[in-house]
Amino acid sequence: MFLSCGDNLFDLFADSEAADVSHIALNGRIGGSALNVALGLARLGHRSAFFSKVSSDLFGQRIKAFMDREGIDRRLLIDTDRNTTLAMVSLSGNGTPRYDFYIEGTADRSIEPSEIPAALPDELAAIHLAGSYSTVAEPTASALARLAAQEHGRRFISYDPNIRASVVPDLDVWRSRIGATVPYATMVKASEEDLEQVYPGRSAESVLAGWLEAGASLAVVTLGDKGALAMTRGGARASAPGLSITVADTVGAGDTFQATLLARLFEAGRLSADGVADLDEGDLSEVLTFAVRAAALTCSRRGADLPRRADLGLPPLG
Repeated sequence: MFLSCGDNLFDLFADSEAADVSHIALNGRIGGSALNVALGLARLGHRSAFFSKVSSDLFGQRIKAFMDREGIDRRLLIDTDRNTTLAMVSLSGNGTPRYDFYIEGTADRSIEPSEIPAALPDELAAIHLAGSYSTVAEPTASALARLAAQEHGRRFISYDPNIRASVVPDLDVWRSRIGATVPYATMVKASEEDLEQVYPGRSAESVLAGWLEAGASLAVVTLGDKGALAMTRGGARASAPGLSITVADTVGAGDTFQATLLARLFEAGRLSADGVADLDEGDLSEVLTFAVRAAALTCSRRGADLPRRADLGLPPLG
C-alpha cells in the first residue's frame, strides 16, 4: 500500500472569456498534489491511502466522497471544522497554470506534529510527501518532517518539493526545507521550473548529484516537453524524450509522473533504497519513458484527470 501525505483542495478554474466583468464563472475540481498522487496510484490499480486534515465543509465532504469513489483509503484522515483550501487557477495560452491560493488557517495547513500516527499499517510499502505548501507552511510542515524522520529507514519515502512561491515567497525557506527533507527521502523528484527557482544558475545534473550525496538513492527532474532526466546513487544516468501532443493544460502532469514512477518501480520489485540505486541505464530509461507518456496523457485532458491502467495499455494487476 502507498500513503500520500499533504495538500487537498479544490481548484477553481475561472472562465477568462466572460464578457461581463461583474461575473466570474468557476469550474471547481478536486486537486492538491498529494491527493492527485494518491488518485494516480489508485487508478493504476494499487492500494492507495491518503493522510491529511480534511474539512467538514461542503468541499471537504466532496473530497471524502471522491476518495470513496476512487478507492482511496481514508482511514488516516483527520477531521476538522477548518475550511478547505481553495486555489484559483488561471491558464496561460500554452495551458500552464497560475495558482492563487485561499489558504490561511485551512484544513490541510493545520496538521500538528502530535497528530502524526505513532504506528502505520504493516502493509504500507511507501510514503509520498508532496511539497506544494504542505512541507513549508506550519504547522503541517513540522508534522510531515516528523513523519519523514520517524519512517526513514523503515519505508520507501518519495518527495516532490513542488514549489509554490505564491504561497511562501521566501525561497530561502524552500531551500532550507528541501535541504532538511532530502536526507530522509529515498527518491526525490522535482520539475525544471522548481530547480530554476530554488537553485538559479545551477545545472539540473548538479542539483541531482547533490541530492544523491545528501542521501537520496534516486533523483529525478522533469523537463516539460523535453522529457525527464534521472540519476541513481549507483551511478546510472538516463533520460527520456518528451512527446509532441496537443496540450489542454498541464494541471496534474507532475503528479501523474510521480504516481506512475512509484507504480512502475513497485511492479518491477524496485521499491527500496537498494532497488532504485541498482537500476541500470536501460531500466531507468524505461521507467522514465513510461512516466513521461502517462504525464503527457494527463496534459491532453482538462484538469488533473489522471490515467487508468487501460488508458496506458496496461493489463489489470493480478
